[in-house]
Amino acid sequence: MQPQDGPWRATWKPPARLTAFAQGLLDLVLPPRAFDGAAAQTAGLSADAWNRITFLDGPVCDGCGAPFAYDAGELRCVLCQTRTRAFARARAACLYDEHSRDLILKLKHADRTDLSGLFARWLSRAAADLLDETDAIAPVPMHPARLLRRRYNQAAEIARPLCALAGRPYLADALVRRRDTDSQGGKSATGRRRNVAAAFAVPEARRHRVIGRKVLLVDDVLTTGATAEGCARALLAAGAAQVSLAVVARVTEMQARPI
Repeated sequence: MQPQDGPWRATWKPPARLTAFAQGLLDLVLPPRAFDGAAAQTAGLSADAWNRITFLDGPVCDGCGAPFAYDAGELRCVLCQTRTRAFARARAACLYDEHSRDLILKLKHADRTDLSGLFARWLSRAAADLLDETDAIAPVPMHPARLLRRRYNQAAEIARPLCALAGRPYLADALVRRRDTDSQGGKSATGRRRNVAAAFAVPEARRHRVIGRKVLLVDDVLTTGATAEGCARALLAAGAAQVSLAVVARVTEMQARPI
């Protein structure tokens, strides 16, 4: 059991055939429902909910993953051209809006860890080009005090099944959060950077898991990128060859500005 997996995660895994048999019996008694509550043939989203999610399947900035209006090749947006980021590239599965927010908050605050597999599948598609060049995958870490209160790290819940799908090593505790930082909500971009300054580190005993590797960092939402920047700097300082970022959803530039 790894710290980022939460203190009560079981270590025993039942055989695949037993799991499938049990799932079949359960489906007979309780027909499956979509994650948004509608009736469904298989687990996932109902067709109506799926159509409301703005997936970023079209052209995006090769640097930060922001959507482009048209395909112009592997270009970077103006912000990426004028600002150097610690992470090399980023991809998001969808936009963070009123339709995707409810699902993400269910995972983050309502113990809906069953959503993590769905989000991992989204990322396996949206970040396929990043996964191809990735040596290992690490979640954005949570401070132990907050992990104890919440019982699990939502980024770790997404990263773990993504590793299984991509066949990449899972760096559950290579990166740690040294300070229990305040919530980033409502802070300006500068405030967010100050809030997480020097908050992340790779412990000396775990540097060997990072050195020379291209690491894909996983989180739930990308807002200003301050948290991802802090994590990427810590990984690079520990010897990582490159750090990229994959998130379930990203906000638009206007959403990132505090009201």
